[in-house]
Amino acid sequence: MSGHSKFANIRAKKEKNDAAKGKIYTIIGREIAIAVKEGGPDPANNFKLKFVIQKAKAANMPNDTIERGIKKAAGADGGADYQQLRYEGYGVGGVAIIVDALTDNKNRTAANVKSAFTKGQGSLGAQNSVSFMFERKGQIIIDREEYEGSGDELMEIALEAGAEDLKEEEDSFEIVTDPDDFDSVREALDAAGIPMAEAEIAMIPLNTVSVTDEQMVKNLRRTLDLLDEDDDVQQYYTNWEEE
Repeated sequence: MSGHSKFANIRAKKEKNDAAKGKIYTIIGREIAIAVKEGGPDPANNFKLKFVIQKAKAANMPNDTIERGIKKAAGADGGADYQQLRYEGYGVGGVAIIVDALTDNKNRTAANVKSAFTKGQGSLGAQNSVSFMFERKGQIIIDREEYEGSGDELMEIALEAGAEDLKEEEDSFEIVTDPDDFDSVREALDAAGIPMAEAEIAMIPLNTVSVTDEQMVKNLRRTLDLLDEDDDVQQYYTNWEEE
């Protein structure tokens, strides 16, 4: 999974349609709730919340919606009690899929995720059934159109802060870090005023799988489209090398 395909996927999801925008707002709203519960409601003292707010603004989320989300999460009842869950399984063609969800109803989420796999002729597996095919890494994507500096300048800032690698693509830069160094690299980029299209601890496939059969490709897209449509699904990772 190259930086280019990762960035293309981010952009495609953001531009897809109004329904996709609605899901992005739902995802960010839940991330705000988790960030506030973990570090408090003040972004000046909670870098995770500060970054989620930046992400919300980049997605054109209204300021009053952001503020309501923070106040709700900081209130006495704290809003909904979200659980972070991970599902693992296989799509057709032996494609490994990891699904990360944030939900207030794990029975609903489990049923929806299982249905997405089943409708695409895939199957859910046990915990850790496919995660050994991936490595956990910090991944930061920077849009070339939003960044005015050079790749060399970006590499110097990133490596000095502890990044492992920087990959240059046609329309983006991908910075890879050890998970333990992710926050320090992200904070260094933020301090330098460098806009980030995405920044997360991601599951990067060690090897990719190519699927050429037309029906298999349709089935894989069916599963992934259903996961995209599910508000509980925050992110998914695959080792599918899309053509």
